[in-house]
Amino acid sequence: MTALYCVFGNPVAHSRSPDIHHAFAAQRDDDLRYEKREAPLEDFAGTVNAFHEEGGLGANVTVPFKEQAFQLCDAVTERAGQAGAVNTLWWDGDRLHGDNTDGAGMVKDIRDNLGWAIQGKRVLVLGAGGAVRGVMGPLLAEAPTLVRIANRTEDKAAILARGFMDGKNPPVLGGGLDNLTGQFDLVINAISAGLHGEMPPLPEGLLAEDAVAYDMVYGSEPTPFMRWAKQQGAAATADGLGMLVEQAAEAFEIWRGWRPDSAPVIGGLR
Repeated sequence: MTALYCVFGNPVAHSRSPDIHHAFAAQRDDDLRYEKREAPLEDFAGTVNAFHEEGGLGANVTVPFKEQAFQLCDAVTERAGQAGAVNTLWWDGDRLHGDNTDGAGMVKDIRDNLGWAIQGKRVLVLGAGGAVRGVMGPLLAEAPTLVRIANRTEDKAAILARGFMDGKNPPVLGGGLDNLTGQFDLVINAISAGLHGEMPPLPEGLLAEDAVAYDMVYGSEPTPFMRWAKQQGAAATADGLGMLVEQAAEAFEIWRGWRPDSAPVIGGLR
C-alpha cells in the first residue's frame, strides 16, 4: 500500500519537497507518494486532521504554520520544544507527534557536507526570527566558543539570546546590527531580506581570518549575503540548499526508519 505524506504551507506551490522525498524513496524503491497541500490560513488544524483521515502518515510544515503545528501536537521532541515550532509531523495511532529538523539539517550541511568546523568557533547569527530560534539548539550542541545573535531590533535579539543562556550552553549574546563588534569564524545569515533584498549595512572587519559564511536561503545565483561575505574576504560561502535537503532527510528517517543518501539529491537539485 502506497504511503502518503505531504508538505503543508501557504503558499506551497514553490516547494521542492516532493522532488526531494520522491528522490529519497527511489533509492530503495520505497512505495511512497508525497504531495503539496496548501492549507487555508484560518484552518490549518482542520486541514491536518483531514489529511490524516485520508490515510496520511506524516507531513512537513513550512511557513506560516510551524508555530501552529507545535500547538497542535500531542507530543514534541526536545529540539521542537527549544524551537517552539514544528516542521515534521507524524501519527502514532491518533497521537500527533512533532519534531523540528531545521537545526539538525543546517548543522549536518555545515559540518559534514561543507566540512566547516563549528566546535570551538566564534559564531555570528544575523536575524532573530523563527528561523534562528529553530536552529539554535542543534547549533549550540556543537560547542562553539560563543554565539552572537544580531538583529535590526536589538531587544528581539537579546530576548532570544537569554532564552538559550541556561548555564550549560556556550555564551549566547544578543544585540543590534548597528552596534555589532568583534570578529567571527562562522557567520550564518537568517535575515529575511533573503534572495531579492540587499543586506543591511554591516561593520567592516567582522570576518576573522579564514572565516566562512552560510546563508539559510538558496537560489540559482549567489545571495546578497554571500556576495557581501566574498567582498569581506570570506574563505568560503554557501547557501542553504544543502540544509533544505538535510532537514528533509532527517524527517524521512523519522517516517521511514532509514536515512537516505542526501548527496545525489543535493547535486540533482543544484
